[in-house]
Order: sequence, then C-alpha cells, then structure tokens
Amino acid sequence: MEQENGGMDRLVRQRIRGLRQARGWTLDALAARCHISPSNLSRIETGRRRIALDQLVPIARALGTTLDELIASDADDDVVIRPQPDTSPGLTTWLLSRERSVSGVTVAKMRFTDVAPRPTDDLNVHPGHEWFTVLTGIARLQLGDRTIVIHEGNAAEFPTMTPHAISGVDGPVEILTIFDHNGERAHLRDTHDR
Repeated sequence: MEQENGGMDRLVRQRIRGLRQARGWTLDALAARCHISPSNLSRIETGRRRIALDQLVPIARALGTTLDELIASDADDDVVIRPQPDTSPGLTTWLLSRERSVSGVTVAKMRFTDVAPRPTDDLNVHPGHEWFTVLTGIARLQLGDRTIVIHEGNAAEFPTMTPHAISGVDGPVEILTIFDHNGERAHLRDTHDR
C-alpha cells in the first residue's frame, strides 16, 4: 500500500493495531505469529513504514482475518441498511442485516400478530440455534410440548432441532432475532412462501 493513500492506509494501520490489542497481544506476540520483526511491525502500525502487500497477508492471517477484510472500504453505504417490510399473514419481517452476512448470522425484526398457539404438527424444525429478545408485547415460545412466556425486555435462546414457533400473548409482539444460516433459510424463506 502506498503512503499517499492516506485514508485507507491509516484505516488499515488502525485495524492491525485494534485487532492486535483486542487479542491482548503485544507487538512481540504478533510479530512472532506473522514473522515480521517487532520494530518493523511497530513502524507499520505507527505509519513510519510503508505497508507492503507481502506483509499484509501474514499479518491478516496471524490476526485471524482475511486480506479483504483488512483492506475493506469504510464507506457509509456499507453501514446504512434500509429495511423493507416483508408481510405475510400474521407476520411482518424487517431484515436488519445484509443477506448472506460474512458474520454467519442474520438479524431481523419480526412482528407477530397471531395470538393463537400453533398446532404441534406445524412447528418449525431445522439445524442450528436461534436467539431473540422481546421489544414490545409478550411472546409465546412453543418448544415441542412446552410453552414459555417471554416478557418485554427478556430474551430466549434455544436449539432449533426442537420443534418451535413464536406468537403473541394477548396481542401483537415484536422481537429482534438473530438466525444462523439454517434459521435464515427456514424462517425467512417461509415468509416469502406463505
């Protein structure tokens, strides 16, 4: 990377230092992992040395990231998400993260207007885990033969191989939920199929 590329160069240096410090590593510890001398690594982090591509690859690998993530742009269009509601009978979903997120999870806001429990033979089952917190209302979580009531401000996490469904108690309920890719395929696909 050329030093003239000031903004990106500075961002990459901040990422290297930030990732190193987040792991609790000294310059010596990272230097040993990426086979660069501690003094050269210090000069890279502080901007007193030009960053070469052949140095970034082992640094990224040592920090547990990729070269693409280390040099990714920080433009605002990568930050703002403008969710559009996807409505089906009894459910409105707003996707709050990008589809196929690199983090491996999908974040969504869901509003359930159904207040009746689902029949046990109509519960969802798929590999993985789900997590949600109740934003407004009271949620009914059906897990197999159990029914668990979750009040506003509380959260739930459960394995999704257990048959499950969410509905409102005495009125609509809004939740913020995090799906792994299996949950995204099972639940968000369902909202388009209904």
